[in-house]
Amino acid sequence: MFALAAGLALFGAMMVYSASAMIAVKETGGTTQFSYFYKQIGFTLAGLLVMFAASRINYKLFEKPVAVYSIFVLTVILLIAVFAFPEINGARRWIRMGPVSLQPSEMAKIALPIFLAYFLTRNEDRVGELKTTVIPCVGALALLGGLVFIEPDLGTTIVLCAIFSAIYFAAGARLLHIATVGAVMVAGAMAAVLFAPWRVERLMAFLDPFAHSDDAGYQVVQSLYAIGSGGLFGEGFGKGQQKLFYLPYPYSDFIFSVIGEEWGLLGTLAVVIAFGLLLWRGTRAAVKSTDRFGMLLGIGLITGIIVQALFNISVVTSILPAKGIPLPFISYGGSSVMVTMFAVGLLLSISRYGGNVAADLAEPVHRKKGRRN
Repeated sequence: MFALAAGLALFGAMMVYSASAMIAVKETGGTTQFSYFYKQIGFTLAGLLVMFAASRINYKLFEKPVAVYSIFVLTVILLIAVFAFPEINGARRWIRMGPVSLQPSEMAKIALPIFLAYFLTRNEDRVGELKTTVIPCVGALALLGGLVFIEPDLGTTIVLCAIFSAIYFAAGARLLHIATVGAVMVAGAMAAVLFAPWRVERLMAFLDPFAHSDDAGYQVVQSLYAIGSGGLFGEGFGKGQQKLFYLPYPYSDFIFSVIGEEWGLLGTLAVVIAFGLLLWRGTRAAVKSTDRFGMLLGIGLITGIIVQALFNISVVTSILPAKGIPLPFISYGGSSVMVTMFAVGLLLSISRYGGNVAADLAEPVHRKKGRRN
């Protein structure tokens, strides 16, 4: 897992340079082509340190109530704080203080699985009780997901719903409750699309992107041009054309199309396979954990990473309607890289400590003393 996460992140920094070099030249008046790259490689190196540090900390520390509720409340406060800052591209998702910015919705992908894993572990024998367990868990999702949704950020809201569904299913919830919550989520998503004109436009563009290539379908069409022109082996690193002011934000949400153009089908398959291997190792770490908290937390974390990756790749290849959401590890952005690396660090901690924590806690004190002696 460490090698996969580090490899994807370092590859992402390299691709951010390729996708942003000419944009950086234009923005700086020809002064430098490395402005985005320097920031991204800094985020990546810091993320590696965070991942390593998190992997050495026993994840059981995050099961303590003070840690669980502190992380949850801090995330809620930051999600509310974003509305005090100006809109950027029609959304309030960032807290900006000078050169430093923070995207609290990324923190929600950590806060929600920690809370759900803790709460469903504490109420293991009452998972199916509506008042005791179901309503508080759904309430946590509604609070975090609702604040993210009104930023607006439907993509991250969907990721949070996927995390909730995976953890709640793994906890042994009743199928009736899962089906009911799932139906509410689907109805909410449909309402979010139907009552927002710009989302309806995106849906129409998704159904026939080339008929809307001058407006709502522009990004997807340019993305498909990039991926199609890459062929089997790609044009070569740095030789892509669509990133040259044709494809909007090529270093962020649509960086996968730059990979397709420059590295071809083999390059894109390599990225997909890397995420597949990460899914395998992350799920393996979760299911092999000998305590319930580690298992549920691990499932929630790996679900968030993989669902976000699949969502991004599906949008770029026109399998799903366009929605801004970064590709984990690879897209430009400090909050996304740092939070994702921290999540992998927790998975590594679960893999490291999850196999013997429960047994060690259950071992009689006199045996522990004898073993140390």
